[in-house]
Amino acid sequence: MPIPETYKAFRRTTGDLPRTIVPSTEPMVQELAPHDVLLKIHAVSLNFRDVGMLNGRYPVDVIERGIPCSDAAAEVAAIGSAVKDFAIGDHVSVNFDLGHLVAGDDEPMQALGGDVDGVLREYAVFEDKELVQLPKHLSWEEASTIACAGVTAWTALDNLKAPNPRSALLQGTGGVSLFALLICLAAGIKPIITSSSDKKLEEIRKLSSDVGTINYKTVSDQVSEVKRLTDGKGVDFVINNTGPASLPEDISFLRSRGGVVSLVGFLAGFNGDWQPSAIMALMSKFAKLKGIGVGSKQDFVELNQFLAEKKVSLAPLVDRVFTFDESPAAFDYLYSGSHVGKVIIKVQD
Repeated sequence: MPIPETYKAFRRTTGDLPRTIVPSTEPMVQELAPHDVLLKIHAVSLNFRDVGMLNGRYPVDVIERGIPCSDAAAEVAAIGSAVKDFAIGDHVSVNFDLGHLVAGDDEPMQALGGDVDGVLREYAVFEDKELVQLPKHLSWEEASTIACAGVTAWTALDNLKAPNPRSALLQGTGGVSLFALLICLAAGIKPIITSSSDKKLEEIRKLSSDVGTINYKTVSDQVSEVKRLTDGKGVDFVINNTGPASLPEDISFLRSRGGVVSLVGFLAGFNGDWQPSAIMALMSKFAKLKGIGVGSKQDFVELNQFLAEKKVSLAPLVDRVFTFDESPAAFDYLYSGSHVGKVIIKVQD
């Protein structure tokens, strides 16, 4: 296809909080460099960080007036002369962190939608090394959920490399928790998910009879309930979406040896009080406390291979789909907390 002269995008406003996003018409580069790939973006999914950047709850500086969002499903529309791994028509996504392509590398973070312009736009140009092939069985909307929420869930579950994992505790019903739930079900791991809403938990139970649920507002002793749901053993994984305050209790949820608590979010802020007993519990259980910053391109590729091999449907993740012009309303809906799963923006057919 001919390269368009301009494309539509949304950019963050500046000034007093809370901010919003506004439409913008952007010039398009007219000549691709040898390793450039022109993407036609079909769908974008939102993450809590996207609204956090607007309301002051995101703890990292971002570029002013930046294009938001990190998660997209796109089609290769044109390629540079040296591109070998992608062809026109391929379904691809961009790695969340353009500087984190191989696990263990030391490049500075270049997080889409924060440090660099993101994907809430009709077209974008990225280098081929920053892209991954998407599983072919997924719709655009489903595939748009993987880059941040999916890879975060995958790395929080230790890339499923632990020997014989049996169960996982997932906090809340947002995108990371629901993605982790689908991974667990596909891998034969019992997921237990928490919420303060019985209505949301009822919806979750419709996915599988193997899912355990806990309303943390009405269940006073969550540790005992987790033990009951795991035949007295405790869980192999805890995915913490709330922040440091709950980490001591998270360790109590773990089985007696070798579990993992993955800290992936900060919905309840950054304050926490670590008592000596929590430190001793971490040590005596030989447990791992793992900080998660999404993951590498290598992790993204591994997850896509798992999803393709297991033919995992991500349709249960999709809570609501907005049109491109409705992008500001999509942000408001995510911030309201009414969703179960992912909020999607359909950019174009």
